[in-house]
Amino acid sequence: MSEEKEEKVKTNFFHKLWNSITKIEKYPDMAAEGMGRAFIYISKIIAILAVILCLGLVFQTYEILQEGIAYLQNEFPDFSYKEGKLEVFTENRITISEENSYIGRTIIDTKTEDTQIINQYINEVTKAGSGVIVLKDKVLLKSKGIAGTINYQYQDILEKIKIQEFTKQTVIEMANSSKMISLYVSLFLTLFIYSFVMYVLTTLTNAIFLSIFGYLATWVARIKMRFLAVFNMSIYALTLSIILNMIYIAINLFIDFQMEYFQVMYISVAAIYLVAAIFLLKTEFVKQQMELMKIAEAQEIVKREIQEREEKEKQEQEKKERQEKDKKEEEQQKKNEGGEAPADAC
Repeated sequence: MSEEKEEKVKTNFFHKLWNSITKIEKYPDMAAEGMGRAFIYISKIIAILAVILCLGLVFQTYEILQEGIAYLQNEFPDFSYKEGKLEVFTENRITISEENSYIGRTIIDTKTEDTQIINQYINEVTKAGSGVIVLKDKVLLKSKGIAGTINYQYQDILEKIKIQEFTKQTVIEMANSSKMISLYVSLFLTLFIYSFVMYVLTTLTNAIFLSIFGYLATWVARIKMRFLAVFNMSIYALTLSIILNMIYIAINLFIDFQMEYFQVMYISVAAIYLVAAIFLLKTEFVKQQMELMKIAEAQEIVKREIQEREEKEKQEQEKKERQEKDKKEEEQQKKNEGGEAPADAC
Protein backbone atom coordinates (compact mmCIF):
# COMPACT_ATOMS: atom_id res chain seq x y z
CA MET A 1 0.00 0.00 0.00
CA SER A 2 2.84 2.38 0.85
CA GLU A 3 4.49 1.66 -2.52
CA GLU A 4 1.24 2.59 -4.32
CA LYS A 5 1.05 5.87 -2.40
CA GLU A 6 4.68 6.61 -3.20
CA GLU A 7 4.07 5.94 -6.89
CA LYS A 8 1.01 8.22 -6.81
CA VAL A 9 3.10 11.04 -5.31
CA LYS A 10 5.66 10.60 -8.06
CA THR A 11 3.01 11.08 -10.77
CA ASN A 12 1.16 13.85 -8.94
CA PHE A 13 0.21 16.78 -11.20
CA PHE A 14 1.91 19.44 -9.08
CA HIS A 15 4.98 17.24 -8.72
CA LYS A 16 5.18 17.01 -12.52
CA LEU A 17 4.59 20.75 -12.81
CA TRP A 18 7.52 21.42 -10.48
CA ASN A 19 9.77 18.91 -12.23
CA SER A 20 8.91 20.33 -15.66
CA ILE A 21 10.21 23.74 -14.59
CA THR A 22 13.08 22.93 -12.24
CA LYS A 23 14.21 19.36 -13.00
CA ILE A 24 14.66 18.80 -16.70
CA GLU A 25 16.58 15.60 -15.93
CA LYS A 26 13.16 14.12 -15.09
CA TYR A 27 11.84 14.68 -18.63
CA PRO A 28 12.82 11.21 -19.94
CA ASP A 29 11.14 9.51 -16.97
CA MET A 30 7.94 11.54 -17.41
CA ALA A 31 7.99 11.03 -21.19
CA ALA A 32 8.31 7.28 -20.63
CA GLU A 33 4.87 7.32 -18.92
CA GLY A 34 3.32 7.69 -22.37
CA MET A 35 1.50 10.25 -24.50
CA GLY A 36 -1.79 9.71 -22.64
CA ARG A 37 -0.40 10.93 -19.32
CA ALA A 38 1.41 13.79 -21.05
CA PHE A 39 -1.87 14.90 -22.70
CA ILE A 40 -3.76 14.69 -19.39
CA TYR A 41 -1.02 16.76 -17.74
CA ILE A 42 -1.04 19.54 -20.35
CA SER A 43 -4.86 19.53 -20.43
CA LYS A 44 -4.93 20.27 -16.70
CA ILE A 45 -2.59 23.23 -17.17
CA ILE A 46 -4.70 24.53 -20.06
CA ALA A 47 -7.86 24.09 -17.98
CA ILE A 48 -6.34 26.26 -15.24
CA LEU A 49 -5.35 28.81 -17.88
CA ALA A 50 -8.87 28.77 -19.35
CA VAL A 51 -10.49 29.23 -15.92
CA ILE A 52 -8.30 32.26 -15.15
CA LEU A 53 -8.99 33.73 -18.58
CA CYS A 54 -12.75 33.15 -18.35
CA LEU A 55 -13.03 34.57 -14.84
CA GLY A 56 -11.22 37.68 -16.06
CA LEU A 57 -13.52 37.99 -19.06
CA VAL A 58 -16.63 37.49 -16.94
CA PHE A 59 -15.39 40.17 -14.55
CA GLN A 60 -14.79 42.43 -17.55
CA THR A 61 -18.34 41.70 -18.69
CA TYR A 62 -19.66 42.74 -15.29
CA GLU A 63 -17.73 46.01 -15.43
CA ILE A 64 -18.92 46.59 -18.97
CA LEU A 65 -22.54 46.04 -18.01
CA GLN A 66 -22.29 48.53 -15.18
CA GLU A 67 -20.91 51.15 -17.54
CA GLY A 68 -23.41 50.08 -20.19
CA ILE A 69 -26.38 50.65 -17.92
CA ALA A 70 -25.34 54.24 -17.36
CA TYR A 71 -24.72 54.71 -21.08
CA LEU A 72 -28.11 53.20 -22.00
CA GLN A 73 -29.98 55.43 -19.62
CA ASN A 74 -28.32 58.65 -20.74
CA GLU A 75 -27.12 58.40 -24.34
CA PHE A 76 -28.16 55.26 -26.20
CA PRO A 77 -31.23 55.31 -28.49
CA ASP A 78 -34.24 53.07 -27.90
CA PHE A 79 -34.09 49.46 -29.07
CA SER A 80 -36.11 46.25 -28.94
CA TYR A 81 -35.49 42.49 -29.23
CA LYS A 82 -37.99 39.92 -30.42
CA GLU A 83 -37.80 36.44 -32.01
CA GLY A 84 -33.99 36.41 -32.06
CA LYS A 85 -33.65 39.81 -33.75
CA LEU A 86 -32.31 43.02 -32.25
CA GLU A 87 -33.34 46.41 -33.64
CA VAL A 88 -31.73 49.71 -32.66
CA PHE A 89 -33.85 52.69 -33.67
CA THR A 90 -31.23 54.69 -35.52
CA GLU A 91 -30.46 55.16 -39.20
CA ASN A 92 -26.65 54.97 -39.01
CA ARG A 93 -24.29 52.61 -37.28
CA ILE A 94 -23.10 53.54 -33.80
CA THR A 95 -19.35 53.51 -33.18
CA ILE A 96 -17.72 53.87 -29.78
CA SER A 97 -13.95 54.34 -29.99
CA GLU A 98 -11.57 52.23 -27.91
CA GLU A 99 -10.56 55.34 -25.97
CA ASN A 100 -14.14 55.75 -24.72
CA SER A 101 -14.95 52.08 -24.20
CA TYR A 102 -13.85 49.59 -21.56
CA ILE A 103 -14.02 46.72 -24.07
CA GLY A 104 -12.27 48.40 -26.99
CA ARG A 105 -13.86 49.55 -30.22
CA THR A 106 -17.61 48.92 -30.30
CA ILE A 107 -19.64 48.88 -33.51
CA ILE A 108 -23.45 48.63 -33.43
CA ASP A 109 -25.29 48.05 -36.70
CA THR A 110 -28.57 46.10 -36.63
CA LYS A 111 -29.53 47.09 -40.16
CA THR A 112 -26.87 45.35 -42.26
CA GLU A 113 -26.63 41.66 -43.08
CA ASP A 114 -23.98 42.16 -45.76
CA THR A 115 -21.07 39.75 -45.12
CA GLN A 116 -18.56 42.10 -46.73
CA ILE A 117 -19.55 44.98 -44.45
CA ILE A 118 -19.44 42.68 -41.40
CA ASN A 119 -15.92 41.56 -42.37
CA GLN A 120 -14.91 45.21 -42.60
CA TYR A 121 -16.21 45.69 -39.06
CA ILE A 122 -14.19 42.66 -37.88
CA ASN A 123 -11.02 44.04 -39.50
CA GLU A 124 -11.64 47.41 -37.93
CA VAL A 125 -12.04 45.90 -34.46
CA THR A 126 -9.03 43.62 -34.99
CA LYS A 127 -6.83 46.59 -35.86
CA ALA A 128 -8.00 48.28 -32.68
CA GLY A 129 -6.92 45.21 -30.70
CA SER A 130 -10.23 44.28 -29.10
CA GLY A 131 -13.89 45.19 -29.21
CA VAL A 132 -17.49 44.16 -29.85
CA ILE A 133 -19.64 44.12 -32.98
CA VAL A 134 -23.40 44.17 -32.29
CA LEU A 135 -25.45 42.93 -35.25
CA LYS A 136 -29.07 42.07 -35.89
CA ASP A 137 -28.97 38.44 -34.73
CA LYS A 138 -25.59 38.06 -32.99
CA VAL A 139 -22.72 39.76 -31.24
CA LEU A 140 -19.05 39.28 -32.19
CA LEU A 141 -16.42 39.55 -29.46
CA LYS A 142 -12.72 40.14 -30.12
CA SER A 143 -10.32 39.93 -27.18
CA LYS A 144 -6.54 40.21 -26.97
CA GLY A 145 -6.38 37.04 -24.91
CA ILE A 146 -8.25 34.88 -27.45
CA ALA A 147 -7.29 33.98 -31.00
CA GLY A 148 -10.03 34.64 -33.54
CA THR A 149 -13.48 36.12 -32.96
CA ILE A 150 -16.14 34.65 -30.66
CA ASN A 151 -19.65 34.52 -32.08
CA TYR A 152 -22.70 34.64 -29.78
CA GLN A 153 -26.19 34.18 -31.20
CA TYR A 154 -28.72 36.17 -29.15
CA GLN A 155 -31.24 33.37 -29.30
CA ASP A 156 -28.78 30.73 -27.97
CA ILE A 157 -27.84 32.87 -24.97
CA LEU A 158 -31.20 34.39 -24.10
CA GLU A 159 -33.18 31.15 -24.35
CA LYS A 160 -31.09 29.74 -21.50
CA ILE A 161 -32.34 32.48 -19.22
CA LYS A 162 -35.85 32.33 -20.73
CA ILE A 163 -35.92 35.78 -22.34
CA GLN A 164 -37.99 36.04 -25.51
CA GLU A 165 -38.15 39.80 -25.94
CA PHE A 166 -37.06 43.03 -24.28
CA THR A 167 -36.81 46.78 -24.72
CA LYS A 168 -34.37 49.39 -23.49
CA GLN A 169 -36.20 49.77 -20.19
CA THR A 170 -36.50 46.03 -19.52
CA VAL A 171 -32.75 45.61 -20.17
CA ILE A 172 -31.94 48.22 -17.55
CA GLU A 173 -34.25 46.49 -15.08
CA MET A 174 -32.88 43.04 -15.92
CA ALA A 175 -29.27 44.20 -15.53
CA ASN A 176 -29.99 44.96 -11.90
CA SER A 177 -31.81 41.65 -11.24
CA SER A 178 -30.65 38.20 -10.06
CA LYS A 179 -31.15 36.77 -13.55
CA MET A 180 -27.72 38.12 -14.47
CA ILE A 181 -26.09 35.35 -12.42
CA SER A 182 -27.37 32.77 -14.93
CA LEU A 183 -26.04 34.91 -17.75
CA TYR A 184 -22.59 35.10 -16.15
CA VAL A 185 -22.53 31.32 -15.61
CA SER A 186 -23.58 30.71 -19.21
CA LEU A 187 -20.96 33.15 -20.45
CA PHE A 188 -18.27 31.49 -18.32
CA LEU A 189 -19.10 27.99 -19.61
CA THR A 190 -19.20 29.13 -23.23
CA LEU A 191 -15.89 30.96 -22.94
CA PHE A 192 -14.29 28.06 -21.06
CA ILE A 193 -15.20 25.46 -23.68
CA TYR A 194 -14.09 27.71 -26.53
CA SER A 195 -10.80 28.81 -24.95
CA PHE A 196 -9.97 25.29 -23.70
CA VAL A 197 -10.42 23.76 -27.16
CA MET A 198 -8.49 26.60 -28.83
CA TYR A 199 -5.58 26.40 -26.40
CA VAL A 200 -5.41 22.60 -26.60
CA LEU A 201 -5.19 22.75 -30.38
CA THR A 202 -2.65 25.60 -30.26
CA THR A 203 -0.52 23.83 -27.64
CA LEU A 204 -0.52 20.52 -29.50
CA THR A 205 0.46 22.35 -32.69
CA ASN A 206 3.34 24.05 -30.87
CA ALA A 207 4.34 20.70 -29.37
CA ILE A 208 4.49 19.10 -32.83
CA PHE A 209 6.71 21.85 -34.25
CA LEU A 210 8.82 21.81 -31.10
CA SER A 211 9.24 18.03 -31.24
CA ILE A 212 10.41 18.26 -34.86
CA PHE A 213 13.06 20.73 -33.72
CA GLY A 214 13.91 18.46 -30.78
CA TYR A 215 14.17 15.41 -33.05
CA LEU A 216 16.73 17.28 -35.16
CA ALA A 217 18.58 18.10 -31.93
CA THR A 218 18.82 14.36 -31.17
CA TRP A 219 20.68 13.93 -34.46
CA VAL A 220 23.11 16.67 -33.49
CA ALA A 221 23.54 15.08 -30.07
CA ARG A 222 23.93 11.66 -31.75
CA ILE A 223 21.43 10.01 -29.48
CA LYS A 224 18.72 7.66 -30.69
CA MET A 225 15.21 8.58 -29.51
CA ARG A 226 11.77 7.81 -30.84
CA PHE A 227 9.80 10.78 -32.16
CA LEU A 228 6.96 9.99 -29.74
CA ALA A 229 9.36 10.28 -26.78
CA VAL A 230 10.58 13.66 -28.06
CA PHE A 231 6.94 14.75 -28.52
CA ASN A 232 6.12 13.82 -24.91
CA MET A 233 9.17 15.74 -23.69
CA SER A 234 8.06 18.73 -25.81
CA ILE A 235 4.73 18.82 -23.96
CA TYR A 236 6.49 19.03 -20.60
CA ALA A 237 8.93 21.60 -22.02
CA LEU A 238 5.98 23.91 -22.80
CA THR A 239 5.03 24.16 -19.12
CA LEU A 240 6.86 27.37 -18.25
CA SER A 241 5.84 28.99 -21.55
CA ILE A 242 2.16 28.27 -20.83
CA ILE A 243 2.46 29.69 -17.31
CA LEU A 244 4.14 32.84 -18.68
CA ASN A 245 1.36 33.09 -21.26
CA MET A 246 -1.17 32.73 -18.45
CA ILE A 247 0.40 35.63 -16.56
CA TYR A 248 0.63 37.70 -19.75
CA ILE A 249 -3.06 37.16 -20.54
CA ALA A 250 -4.09 37.95 -16.95
CA ILE A 251 -2.18 41.24 -17.12
CA ASN A 252 -3.73 42.09 -20.50
CA LEU A 253 -7.22 41.58 -19.14
CA PHE A 254 -6.84 44.54 -16.79
CA ILE A 255 -3.89 46.54 -18.15
CA ASP A 256 -3.16 47.55 -21.73
CA PHE A 257 0.22 45.87 -21.80
CA GLN A 258 1.86 44.62 -24.99
CA MET A 259 5.11 42.67 -25.19
CA GLU A 260 6.68 42.60 -28.64
CA TYR A 261 7.76 39.17 -29.89
CA PHE A 262 6.06 37.42 -26.96
CA GLN A 263 5.22 34.44 -29.20
CA VAL A 264 8.90 34.14 -30.15
CA MET A 265 9.83 34.10 -26.46
CA TYR A 266 7.04 31.56 -25.83
CA ILE A 267 8.57 29.07 -28.27
CA SER A 268 12.18 29.93 -27.41
CA VAL A 269 11.74 29.15 -23.72
CA ALA A 270 10.20 25.77 -24.52
CA ALA A 271 12.93 25.03 -27.09
CA ILE A 272 15.66 25.81 -24.54
CA TYR A 273 14.07 23.42 -22.04
CA LEU A 274 13.73 20.65 -24.62
CA VAL A 275 17.26 20.97 -26.03
CA ALA A 276 18.70 21.15 -22.51
CA ALA A 277 16.84 17.95 -21.60
CA ILE A 278 18.11 16.19 -24.75
CA PHE A 279 21.74 17.18 -24.21
CA LEU A 280 21.48 16.36 -20.52
CA LEU A 281 20.20 12.95 -21.55
CA LYS A 282 23.19 12.69 -23.89
CA THR A 283 25.51 13.60 -21.00
CA GLU A 284 23.89 10.95 -18.81
CA PHE A 285 24.22 8.45 -21.66
CA VAL A 286 27.92 9.24 -22.07
CA LYS A 287 28.40 9.01 -18.32
CA GLN A 288 26.70 5.62 -18.29
CA GLN A 289 28.86 4.50 -21.20
CA MET A 290 31.97 5.57 -19.31
CA GLU A 291 30.77 3.74 -16.22
CA LEU A 292 30.09 0.66 -18.32
CA MET A 293 33.58 0.95 -19.81
CA LYS A 294 35.04 1.21 -16.32
CA ILE A 295 33.03 -1.82 -15.24
CA ALA A 296 34.20 -3.68 -18.37
CA GLU A 297 37.81 -2.71 -17.65
CA ALA A 298 37.44 -3.81 -14.01
CA GLN A 299 35.91 -7.07 -15.18
CA GLU A 300 38.79 -7.53 -17.60
CA ILE A 301 41.32 -6.90 -14.83
CA VAL A 302 39.52 -9.34 -12.52
CA LYS A 303 39.33 -11.86 -15.35
CA ARG A 304 43.04 -11.44 -16.02
CA GLU A 305 43.87 -11.83 -12.34
CA ILE A 306 41.70 -14.95 -12.14
CA GLN A 307 43.42 -16.37 -15.22
CA GLU A 308 46.85 -15.55 -13.79
CA ARG A 309 45.90 -17.09 -10.47
CA GLU A 310 44.53 -20.18 -12.18
CA GLU A 311 47.67 -20.36 -14.32
CA LYS A 312 49.84 -19.99 -11.23
CA GLU A 313 47.83 -22.62 -9.37
CA LYS A 314 48.11 -24.90 -12.40
CA GLN A 315 51.86 -24.40 -12.54
CA GLU A 316 52.17 -25.05 -8.82
CA GLN A 317 50.01 -28.13 -9.18
CA GLU A 318 52.16 -29.38 -12.05
CA LYS A 319 55.31 -28.61 -10.06
CA LYS A 320 53.92 -30.48 -7.07
CA GLU A 321 52.96 -33.41 -9.27
CA ARG A 322 56.47 -33.44 -10.79
CA GLN A 323 58.03 -33.32 -7.35
CA GLU A 324 55.84 -36.19 -6.18
CA LYS A 325 56.70 -38.13 -9.32
CA ASP A 326 60.40 -37.45 -8.88
CA LYS A 327 60.16 -38.47 -5.26
CA LYS A 328 58.44 -41.73 -6.17
CA GLU A 329 61.01 -42.45 -8.85
CA GLU A 330 63.80 -41.73 -6.37
CA GLU A 331 62.25 -44.04 -3.78
CA GLN A 332 61.77 -46.71 -6.39
CA GLN A 333 65.36 -46.35 -7.47
CA LYS A 334 66.57 -46.71 -3.87
CA LYS A 335 64.48 -49.85 -3.47
CA ASN A 336 65.94 -51.27 -6.61
CA GLU A 337 69.46 -50.47 -5.49
CA GLY A 338 68.77 -52.02 -2.06
CA GLY A 339 67.50 -55.25 -3.62
CA GLU A 340 70.55 -55.73 -5.86
CA ALA A 341 73.21 -55.56 -3.01
CA PRO A 342 72.74 -59.09 -1.45
CA ALA A 343 73.03 -60.73 -4.87
CA ASP A 344 76.51 -59.25 -5.30
CA ALA A 345 77.49 -60.47 -1.90
CA CYS A 346 76.77 -64.11 -2.83
